[in-house]
Amino acid sequence: MYYNVFGKRVSKAQYKEMLNATKNRQELIAAQFSRRDLIKMGLITSAGLLAPIKGLSARRSPGSNSVCVPSFEPASPKTRSFIEPLQIMRIAQPVKELNPAPTNAPNTKAGEQRTRDHQAFSLFPPKKFYKVSQHEAQLSMSPDLPLQSLWAFDDGNGPQFPGHTYVSRYGDANLVRNFNHLPEDNGGFGLPSVSTHLHNGHTPSESDGFPCDFFERGHFYDQFYPNVLAGILSDHPGTGDIKESLSTLFYHDHRLNHTAQNGYKGLAGFYLLFNEFDTGDETTGFRIPSFPQFDVPLMFTDKRFDEDGKLAFDLFSLDGVLGDKFLVNGKIQPFFQVEPRRYRLRLLDMGPSRFYEFFLTDLKNLSARNPFWVIANDGNLLERPVHVESMRIGVAERTDVIVDFRPFAGKSIYLENRLNQVNGQGPIVPSECVDAHGNPVPQILPAGKGDLLMRFDVSSHPVKDESLDPEQMRFYDLPEIVPPRITRTFRFDRLNGQWSINGEFISDHCDVIRMAVKQNSVENWILENRSGDWTHPIHIHFEEHRILSRNGVRPPLAVERSRKDVSRLQPNERVQLFFRFRDFHGRYPMHCHNMVHEDHAMMLRWEIEPEGDNKLLP
Repeated sequence: MYYNVFGKRVSKAQYKEMLNATKNRQELIAAQFSRRDLIKMGLITSAGLLAPIKGLSARRSPGSNSVCVPSFEPASPKTRSFIEPLQIMRIAQPVKELNPAPTNAPNTKAGEQRTRDHQAFSLFPPKKFYKVSQHEAQLSMSPDLPLQSLWAFDDGNGPQFPGHTYVSRYGDANLVRNFNHLPEDNGGFGLPSVSTHLHNGHTPSESDGFPCDFFERGHFYDQFYPNVLAGILSDHPGTGDIKESLSTLFYHDHRLNHTAQNGYKGLAGFYLLFNEFDTGDETTGFRIPSFPQFDVPLMFTDKRFDEDGKLAFDLFSLDGVLGDKFLVNGKIQPFFQVEPRRYRLRLLDMGPSRFYEFFLTDLKNLSARNPFWVIANDGNLLERPVHVESMRIGVAERTDVIVDFRPFAGKSIYLENRLNQVNGQGPIVPSECVDAHGNPVPQILPAGKGDLLMRFDVSSHPVKDESLDPEQMRFYDLPEIVPPRITRTFRFDRLNGQWSINGEFISDHCDVIRMAVKQNSVENWILENRSGDWTHPIHIHFEEHRILSRNGVRPPLAVERSRKDVSRLQPNERVQLFFRFRDFHGRYPMHCHNMVHEDHAMMLRWEIEPEGDNKLLP
């Protein structure tokens, strides 16, 4: 008797050994060891491979430097597709007051574990207060699987995964009090020690969710989000630069060494910002489809379940963690009933390691081309919409798209991922696949042969649509590019079985400062991928950047002519970025957002200081 495991034929004995090895590895993960612990224990070699110990490593040894070798793990139990409706996350509800009242300095006597004063608390007094608990909850991802023990956010109206959606406007500051009520027993994986990061927020350092600003069980942390435009204290005093407006942000756990596990366990949600132009009302401003009825956040994750249907995380998947079940807003392959009109869809890749290339697919007409409009890349609107047939994003990247469902009235259309990826290293890039400039081009599967992520069921009844035709939409001009004070280079590579930046790892206590950026200055950063076949989505906290070139070629793709906070660094690629650093100071990280890579040390700490330094290769 033989079993098929991701296209590989294995015997019954091999399959049983693989299951036993998986269980043994899961026991080590449940003990809350980090990868560094496992290296010290001799369970991972210095080359980054699983130690050849029987009962531990009955699987492909990662680090083979081949994106074409599939991960070798047991398949999840079977689940049905498109039998549950799309879950729409609740909007977070503020409270009238917090007790004890928030303070500028950390309130350690009351149990707060913040260590630094708020920088902007008196400058931008909070207008909304939120009281949020992080705790364990029994939630369903599919009626074909048992309830899952997830870690979820709860604003007092019940836990959910993804967490509640914060909806804010520029000029209305928020203060969120996060309580850590997670259990000591992690139920298989995860560390009940957390640091919540507002990804892409123009946030003072002490509220950014720095990986070592974690707080333990039984404690809380007050995080202050000014919701102000960049430049408000520097080059655009008093108002900030409207060209720096953000729209689609998200929050997730960022605990050092455990970001992948804690995020995979459920600690993530959306944070949306509106202003006088991106108003949330299709009759005003830019006239983008109205929130929330026709403006829908969609979080994409892929997960794996063990033979009992329990959510499983394998820390020993050293390249990255891929699942064989595809979830949208916490449900496996849901359906979504829509009207025949335009919708704004906010697509977020929550990883931990998968990349996506989104297509609209008509299974009854596979040769049809079904274009849509890209209006935003990461948290930022483009200068104008771009008409495309597909859109690629890496982990933590977002894209806002406008889909006109009128051509599909009375029919069903699928959102399909056609990017070929079989392990955590990144999309498969055949050697013969390069563009006109010699850059690698990942392999795209034929229509209907990819991953069907969700189904849109389109009503046949005409409805009113007062949003503007994307052909006529115009958004913010890009800020001017000026000469940099300094150009720095960062080389992303593998070293002794871990992922490094300029030959170094993030320190165990985040106490090594690799460089200091001068406050209110301009810099260019060059990112170089020297890690072989791996693809790295590189995220820099606090300030957005512009991509100046890829492998020396300017300008970038039309959908990349924007401000971004994550840039994909493909194999052997060299990308040049433009930054302006303004308003606040303190410590921030840069890291690969393949969450397995950042947990395995591909991260550095940098600072914003009054003077800065001149390190070219930090």
